Amino acid sequence: MRHPDEIASKLLGVPYDTLDERTQKVARHIAARKHIARNVTQDFDARPALGQRAADAVALFGGSWTFVGLFAATLLAWVGLNAFLLIKRGNTFDPYPYILLNLFLSMLAAIQAPIILMSQNRQSEKDRVAAEHDYEVNLKAELEIMLLHEKIDALREQQWEELLAVQKEQLDLLAVLVGKKTRSP
Repeated sequence: MRHPDEIASKLLGVPYDTLDERTQKVARHIAARKHIARNVTQDFDARPALGQRAADAVALFGGSWTFVGLFAATLLAWVGLNAFLLIKRGNTFDPYPYILLNLFLSMLAAIQAPIILMSQNRQSEKDRVAAEHDYEVNLKAELEIMLLHEKIDALREQQWEELLAVQKEQLDLLAVLVGKKTRSP
């Protein structure tokens, strides 16, 4: 097992103390030979408050074709009912330009927009946490690959030294054989 200081100086080229918290965490995980990957979505979704769950549900429904269809059907029914009442009775409950309908639509937009923004903020936070985790995993993978290259280079160098030693022995034996052959006529 290596020490995080050694990992930082050898692989990253900077002292461990100068690294940010995430990079120090990666160096510690490499030194301890521990995995760093985890399911951050599961961690993040494990603790939503009631308001967060409600905001997600409203945003999910508000951004669906079901909502668009119901919204269009409601508008058509509102206009159709007013037209029917105008034809049958001569007056309506919301005369053209549908001021009451505009009031309801404005109230819906005033309530729905901040709730959707809350859900988007929560999604942005999820994305930020996932991106930070991806950075840690990628950095660890990159450093592990560098360590593997280092080990392979060391093995290759050791093999070259062994091959050179064997070759030197062979040359010495060949020199001895050649020397014996030239002495015996």
